[in-house]
Amino acid sequence: MPTALLLRGPRALDFETFEHPPLGPEEVRIRTLYSGVSAGTELSQYRGTSPFMAKRWDEASRLFRAGDAPSWDYPVRNLGYEEAGEIVEIGSGVADLRPGQHVYGTWGHRTHHVAAREAVRVLPEGADPRIGIFSHIGAVALNGVHDAEIRIGDVVVVFGLGVPGQIVAQAARASGAQVIAVDPVASRRETALRLGAAEALDPAAGSVAEIVKEKTGGRGADVAIEVSGVPAALAEAIRAVAYSARVIALGFFQGEARGLHLGEEFHHNRVQLVCSQISGVAPGASYRWSKPRLWQTAVRLQHEGLLDLLPLITAEMPFRQAPALFDRLDRGDPDALQTVLTFGDDA
Repeated sequence: MPTALLLRGPRALDFETFEHPPLGPEEVRIRTLYSGVSAGTELSQYRGTSPFMAKRWDEASRLFRAGDAPSWDYPVRNLGYEEAGEIVEIGSGVADLRPGQHVYGTWGHRTHHVAAREAVRVLPEGADPRIGIFSHIGAVALNGVHDAEIRIGDVVVVFGLGVPGQIVAQAARASGAQVIAVDPVASRRETALRLGAAEALDPAAGSVAEIVKEKTGGRGADVAIEVSGVPAALAEAIRAVAYSARVIALGFFQGEARGLHLGEEFHHNRVQLVCSQISGVAPGASYRWSKPRLWQTAVRLQHEGLLDLLPLITAEMPFRQAPALFDRLDRGDPDALQTVLTFGDDA
């Protein structure tokens, strides 16, 4: 039976089966091969810390409103960030797709999915299908690099070397920047260096801002991109940039952001603090760039070799072991980067 992962409550994962829905003439049936797990957005759902699970997001006013029923309630059936699969059946009206083709998209941690023809994104012929699981997180990272408006020769400091931070570091380097990567975890710093960062700093070993200022002759970084969602990292990113430079807040901050002393470097250095969020592309590029284009570009750049993301996969586990994987991530595994659920031939 087709099966999907279900979150019944905080930290309470389960499986539920469902029937194969009939296939419409303009639809395709997909068997999932790989499903990437997000250690940010998904864990906030798993823990119940997402603002959508405590407040209602009012689309009209674009405000979170307390006191109303939350936007997301249990059970949660939309777990899953990015998937890759194989077409196993096509509708009678589908002429340009065929069974056996590898596709990618977001349909959740489930063994099967039915998609409308126009929503199907085909992977390049011969590509490792696992590059498809980086389509969404890759788009998040590319969006942040676009928001940074990097110029060739810039010094860019990337705070946080989880999966999105690693992709940001690679994309910033490909944009012509000298990248200084920052993370307290040694294995993550080593990965960033291996994949092209010029330097990697341990924030526990000294003030990153002072080190960056020294390395740039007192000027500071041209851009800092904060990807960890840790307030202390954002505070140090603000300290590390040059006068009138730009800081991109790409990380998903949850709860209060204590420790931001906005009367200090932020105020006196006229620092530009820009939020980057995948729901909206960089406004200046919005006539040319869209979310689908970002998704497609994240896959294409991997296939062409400009981004090397498969080394970020640190664990592949069978779908049925999803509860154990989420528990491991929840407890904190500093060496884990991209974790992937795999689906066997009987999925």
